[in-house]
Amino acid sequence: MDTLILIGQIILVILGLFLVLVILLQPAKTAGLGSIAGGAETFFGKNKSKSFEGRMVFLTKIAAAAFLVISAVMVFLQK
Repeated sequence: MDTLILIGQIILVILGLFLVLVILLQPAKTAGLGSIAGGAETFFGKNKSKSFEGRMVFLTKIAAAAFLVISAVMVFLQK
């Protein structure tokens, strides 16, 4: 059981670092002055899910969900 807890802790540390990295890699949400003239409606604005930003948002959701699930499993393993 101790090995399983150690493996879980290592996975949690790796997931935590990955989550911080993915969040820091996301571009800022501010549009700047380009949005005044309608610059936000470009090809990349319409296909946001296929862009870098869309992938980062998806990875953030997956990493956060995995972090929560593994954290809950670790709580039950340590009791």
